[in-house]
Amino acid sequence: MLNEEEAIPCFLKTISPILDAEPSYQFELIFINDGSKDKTLEILLAARAEDPRIKIIDLARNFGKELAMAAGFQAASGDAVIPMDVDLQDPPEIISAFLRKWEEGYDVVLGIRRRRHADTLFKRLTAGLFYRIFNALCGKRLTPNAGDYRLINRTALDALNNLPERVRFTKALYAWVGFRQTAVEYDRPARINGTSKWNTWKLWNFALDGITSFSTLPLRIWSYLGMLIALIGFAYAAFLTFRTLLFGRDVPGYTSLMVVMLVLGGLILISLGVIGEYLGRVFEETKNRPLYIVRRYIGFDDASEPWRLSQKTGKI
Repeated sequence: MLNEEEAIPCFLKTISPILDAEPSYQFELIFINDGSKDKTLEILLAARAEDPRIKIIDLARNFGKELAMAAGFQAASGDAVIPMDVDLQDPPEIISAFLRKWEEGYDVVLGIRRRRHADTLFKRLTAGLFYRIFNALCGKRLTPNAGDYRLINRTALDALNNLPERVRFTKALYAWVGFRQTAVEYDRPARINGTSKWNTWKLWNFALDGITSFSTLPLRIWSYLGMLIALIGFAYAAFLTFRTLLFGRDVPGYTSLMVVMLVLGGLILISLGVIGEYLGRVFEETKNRPLYIVRRYIGFDDASEPWRLSQKTGKI
């Protein structure tokens, strides 16, 4: 959560009776406070005083959704986890359907958005385009309209926690670890209150992280394009040479020369940008910094090693 003081009371009021309606299960509610500047933490502390199932991971600053989820996955102690947003766009009513599918023997139960009327037309179009591009570049990995809202059993979660990526695109990591999967469809409602923390720029960078984390095809494209342009260049140079030798013509053409220089210069800069994206991710991975830093854990057993380890190092 990031600055979700308005959403927390509604979320707890909605989810509590749903969890109480599943007497066969014991639940823990792990809230990750991802550097909120409002009263999110204070409201969570007050809620924990009334409901001991609530546990809180208070991160030292805003680390972003992907690393905040990693902190929650590392600390979760249950036989399964269900990551979800507190804004109720992930409807808690689907939890019962997740559990029924899990009881059938599935390791992962995906929540697939059947309708996304709450999202803008631009967001729906760009999301669909991203899924098509990602699956074309990386092989069919992502299920369209499946977000982070899903049930993951302990075996799949342990496999996910063992992945060492620092620049994380968790949607694709879910698919990479595999396991037996099924899906539950639901209609995605609008936020109950507050505003989304995702803008177009953040979504663009998130998409770049996803593609560069799971495909080297963009690098190969520039290799093939470079070879093609080189062949065209050699052929054109041979044509100009033979034309001059046979007909004695000069090669006029300030305009054509500038066009070629500008086009090639643009292509070179774009290719350097693609290489730079990959190099930047290599740089992030090699720094070996902790994924996240926790200011304090609230409600966890101090004698339990997993969150002691993540508190010291933040590694998975």
